[in-house]
Amino acid sequence: MDDVQKAAAGLFAAWCVNDLEEWFTLSSTSRLAVDRIPGWVPIPDELRRRGLSDAHGRLAIALVGVAFAAASTAGVVTRGRSPLFRGALLGFGLHGYGHLASSVATRGYTSGAVTAATTVIPYWHWARKVLATHDLCDHDRSALTSALALLPLVPAAHLAAYAILRDRSLGPEE
Repeated sequence: MDDVQKAAAGLFAAWCVNDLEEWFTLSSTSRLAVDRIPGWVPIPDELRRRGLSDAHGRLAIALVGVAFAAASTAGVVTRGRSPLFRGALLGFGLHGYGHLASSVATRGYTSGAVTAATTVIPYWHWARKVLATHDLCDHDRSALTSALALLPLVPAAHLAAYAILRDRSLGPEE
């Protein structure tokens, strides 16, 4: 396996590390995070009050994981040339900064922030350097198009988890 393939496989590995943190913390931190979103944002009152359940968070994580496994595999097979891989890489790296921003915005810990700082962002910068040494990047037109196409992935995973779990998507009553 060459270094580009290692970087591509690393996308799924780094995703797993970040989402392992989220697996164990998403439910417990979701109520606080959702409650601090401005009132004008259309979020159901029940979700603001109860947050997300472990079952909901874990199902959404698994659904997103399928997409990241596919993107990582595409990167390994194409030696980094896959727009899906490069777009997922760009989105993953930027999402790491989003985790940090959400912690700043909520003035406290939010799920995924620790591994965003220790795994996601360092991995992303390393992978981008590896790609650059092979005249590949994660911000050309095809990668940007893929990254934009992936934007609905997390909301879609949460909607799918809700469609499957319904009331079991909500966290416990206070």
